Amino acid sequence: MRQWGEALLFAAIVVLIVRTLFFDLFRIPTPSMEKNLLVGDYLFVSKLHYGTRLPLTLGVPFTSWYLPGVRFPYTRLPGFSEIERGDAIVFNYPPEGQPIDRKMHYIKRVIGMPGETVAVQDKVVQINREPLPLGSGMQQFWYVYKSDPRYRLPSSRLRELGVSDVRPTQDPTVVRVLATRSAIEAMNAWPWIDRVEPYIAQGDSYGALMYPTGRGYTPDNYGPVPIPQEGETVVLTNENWPIYEPVISRYEGHTTQRVGDAVFRIDGERTTTYTFMQDYFFAMGDNRDNSEDSRFWGFVPKDHIVGKAIFTYFSWDSQSNLPRFGRIFRGIQDGAVFWQDGLAEAAATP
Repeated sequence: MRQWGEALLFAAIVVLIVRTLFFDLFRIPTPSMEKNLLVGDYLFVSKLHYGTRLPLTLGVPFTSWYLPGVRFPYTRLPGFSEIERGDAIVFNYPPEGQPIDRKMHYIKRVIGMPGETVAVQDKVVQINREPLPLGSGMQQFWYVYKSDPRYRLPSSRLRELGVSDVRPTQDPTVVRVLATRSAIEAMNAWPWIDRVEPYIAQGDSYGALMYPTGRGYTPDNYGPVPIPQEGETVVLTNENWPIYEPVISRYEGHTTQRVGDAVFRIDGERTTTYTFMQDYFFAMGDNRDNSEDSRFWGFVPKDHIVGKAIFTYFSWDSQSNLPRFGRIFRGIQDGAVFWQDGLAEAAATP
């Protein structure tokens, strides 16, 4: 009994050290990253790439229990790579009110980097006014226009292209499909298809849901929004205050107040400028029309980032109750490869 107890205790200590300092394991619970990451994928997430973030609270590891009021300063050990556009990152969900390392874990794709300006125009992401096409495996809704309302999209060919969500519209010649750019390229070549266009969300119902609120933004027409950068000093204005104030108060720990037209107080002192203390990132899901991301709740602070998703070590299909053997130990593309493949797909699409 003592030998078994010592062995289990030693194993528990090793697992605790490894998962705290080197890597961690996470499961994909929602379809916001499909088709690249599926519900039921189990991810190996490296903490070493960007540098291990040391614990910020004192509590029981891998549980929600911690000692209230006990906080450690944010410390990140040196890593061997920088965060790149296109990286799939795991981070603590920023809007939650708990301590950083006790917040829920999210995974999204890095789209906007510190110091850049991000916007979405008719579903196309713009970085500093330059278009950024869908990356490899990203999907969104499209309108498919048929030449004759009697034609039906063949389900077998749609399955081959990975298209499972097909929705009719009021126009019998038009259907809405959820597909990747490569699937749309193949469908556009079918002789009974006139054309394919991105589906653009319309209406005023999104105004209160977007970040910042009240600007008439939608998921498909958003911004422009500047992304804060460490050491950057900005002039505070009525226009940018709704963008920067949540960052200053929520993530940088200052008290904020707007006392008049273009008059602001930070920590009780009147000021017209502010210098950011850390980098921020704009993250979006690969499944653009089914993702609650930075368009809705804002930026990802660097101190919220846990690590980089490297590969899926297991995958379970809950519908068939079977493992997805083809996804076991499947690598996740890093930023450079991800966008290179996406640009190739975009160039090949009519």
